[in-house]
Amino acid sequence: MTKFSTVIAAFLLSATSAAAFAAEVPASIDAKNCKAEYPKASLINEEQGDVKMAFLVGTDGNVVDSKLEKSSGFKNLDKAAMKALSACKFKPGTKDGAVAQTWAKVDYSWKL
Repeated sequence: MTKFSTVIAAFLLSATSAAAFAAEVPASIDAKNCKAEYPKASLINEEQGDVKMAFLVGTDGNVVDSKLEKSSGFKNLDKAAMKALSACKFKPGTKDGAVAQTWAKVDYSWKL
């Protein structure tokens, strides 16, 4: 019985290690160094809200594609956030321990 238990435990451990190694780490952004300018019309109209976006980041850290996942409720705020963050440099993600093209989810809050 003990030999059988040891073999099962070793198999589970190696399967867990392989699963952890195969994990994908998404690209990330340094929010402190990447800010969007508040649109003038949105300031005048006192518009605020949260924009949820996703960016496909290449191995060089540049944005390859982007999509709006949830609107702030104001087109000007959505466009400004998408434009500004698309121009930012990201830290590339990894797949199986190697630098790879991955999606990064970013939330941006507009507050007056």
